[in-house]
Amino acid sequence: MNKSELPMFAPVDRERKYFTLHDANRSLPLVRRIVSDIADAYAEYLHTQILLNESRGKVTEDEAFVIENQVEVAAMRLDKLIDELHAVGCELKDPQSGLIDFWAKHEGRDVLLCWKSGEEQIGFWHEVEAGFAGRRPVSELVTE
Repeated sequence: MNKSELPMFAPVDRERKYFTLHDANRSLPLVRRIVSDIADAYAEYLHTQILLNESRGKVTEDEAFVIENQVEVAAMRLDKLIDELHAVGCELKDPQSGLIDFWAKHEGRDVLLCWKSGEEQIGFWHEVEAGFAGRRPVSELVTE
């Protein structure tokens, strides 16, 4: 199963929040904690999903029900954590690497400030269409 199969990645409908570089960096202590919890929850979700797939036809109906319940609980925990992240105003791009985007404005257009778990602060940005491969140093942005 890959992350594109998880419907929980879609942000809930809420007004888009725009960050300055300063404000996005200020939010990182909270974002780091949530992203760490998301990585753990995602690993648990994948583990239970694999367990369910491997057990099909090999366990009793009651055992299958227990495993299915574990998958559901793991998915609900992951959903809750992703909702917490969205409430901060940023978007999860990859739960395993902890890749996060913050909406921002640059020269009147939408751009994304890009942070990945393990990075000390936000050091990169990219155009909306460019994605991770198009990351560029924030030093290119006009100072705020």
